[in-house]
Amino acid sequence: MLTSNGYVLDAERLGELVAVPERERGERATLRARLQRDGYLYLTGLLDPDVVLAFREYYFGVTRTVVDKASYRKVLFEDIVPGPEYAAFCAQPALKGWFEWFLDGEPFLHRRKIIRQTAPGENGIGTATQAHYDLVYLRDGTDQVLSAWIPLGDCPVSRGGLTYLEGSHHRVLAEEAAGRLKRPAASITADLPALAAEYDANWLVADYRAGDVVVHTAHTVHAALDNVSTELRLSTDIRYQRADDAVDARWQNHWHDRDGL
Repeated sequence: MLTSNGYVLDAERLGELVAVPERERGERATLRARLQRDGYLYLTGLLDPDVVLAFREYYFGVTRTVVDKASYRKVLFEDIVPGPEYAAFCAQPALKGWFEWFLDGEPFLHRRKIIRQTAPGENGIGTATQAHYDLVYLRDGTDQVLSAWIPLGDCPVSRGGLTYLEGSHHRVLAEEAAGRLKRPAASITADLPALAAEYDANWLVADYRAGDVVVHTAHTVHAALDNVSTELRLSTDIRYQRADDAVDARWQNHWHDRDGL
């Protein structure tokens, strides 16, 4: 049984996140068309798993002595997030180079980069990332920002990975164009089953592996599942765009959970 913020997902409203076939991986025009059609690109094995696992070991090495939430927040926001190890991971050639190729121009990495750790059994409203699309938080720049969600280690469905609402970007694009979604920065809802019914769409899930990356548009609705496994879920989400497009200045500071975004 899969849940998100305690809401049980209807099995009839679940689908599979489809990975980009190997034959398409080097075809930029094909990938762009696929992103426009699906709202996401599931790139299995884009990164070297050893690099991913090395960063994971660094993270847990730094947080190993943490004894409470206050000390964890101090280590996370003062040491890990602004640290050179995290910066190097997010700008590694396999990642930055892919965006340079895909965007066909100099890629720009937003400084505000997020690391999420979810422990087994954490559920209830406010625990898992609620359904949203990224543009509501990035209004002051281009709407062509691309987000990369990266599991920092294997992340089977039970561990609470990201889930995408199938085809949702088409409706969001239409409603944005009509001016019906000019809301303040906020999530849509924690009730994923109700949103699936409203959109008449499935939530897409996958058993992610270390090295996988999911790239999605700023209009694609996504959320996180609850961690119902026995292991910690660790992931990061970062954002790239072309350097010559308008940049949201609010996202050029290091992430903090009290930064108002």
